[in-house]
Amino acid sequence: MKCKLSTIIIFLMVFNLCNAQELPSIQTDRPDQTECPFITPINYFQFENGFSFEKKNDNINEIVMPTILTRFGINDHFEIRLVTEYIINKNYSEKISGVNPVLIGFKTRLFEEKGVIPLTSFIGHIGIPKLASPNYKATYFAPDFRFSMQHTISEKQSLSYNLGAEWNGETAEPTFVYTLTTGYSLTEKIGIYFELYGFVPQIEKPDHRFDAGVTYLINSNHQLDVSSGFGLSNTSPKYFVSLGYSFRFKT
Repeated sequence: MKCKLSTIIIFLMVFNLCNAQELPSIQTDRPDQTECPFITPINYFQFENGFSFEKKNDNINEIVMPTILTRFGINDHFEIRLVTEYIINKNYSEKISGVNPVLIGFKTRLFEEKGVIPLTSFIGHIGIPKLASPNYKATYFAPDFRFSMQHTISEKQSLSYNLGAEWNGETAEPTFVYTLTTGYSLTEKIGIYFELYGFVPQIEKPDHRFDAGVTYLINSNHQLDVSSGFGLSNTSPKYFVSLGYSFRFKT
């Protein structure tokens, strides 16, 4: 009986090891602004944590410490998402801090990559107006959505882009969002990207930006990242920098 039990335990250990080896390395929605179309593996929690500093102009800074994207894989085509951000805004001598309205959402796979058709997913969130610090509460629910698409250029390079819109919870006018990025694997662990993205309000002037960054894969479940960029429009920030750490585990 003991021999049979030992055989079963060894079989389960080998089976779990094989599954772990088959699982692709962690795919994150950071550090770039282009959300990736990949779904978090089934029954995995994935946490994407970041710190950022943004110099809006000579007198206004914004610090996010931290921003946390929590993802959980439901099946091969669907994940649920939670976004929380703690913001510190400094304007001259005044400082305001608190939690932005929490975003609850999902990502779902729409199309697999085939020829000219990119790997495509749809991402949707809704901001809960009262689920925030007093200084950051919104008046209305604030939805956002994106179509996330990716083409494989080669074994080492990909081309990704997003199209979508978001609302701020105060007005009915949407702000349209676009991103375009190319990623390249320098080694099995180090990747780089270059990105152009922007926010185009229905009424106000657009905000176009450029950024670039580096990712380092510690192992298949842990990743570090660093990125920075600058504004291309009069309404854009002067520059911004970001650091991040992402990890996942099975429940």
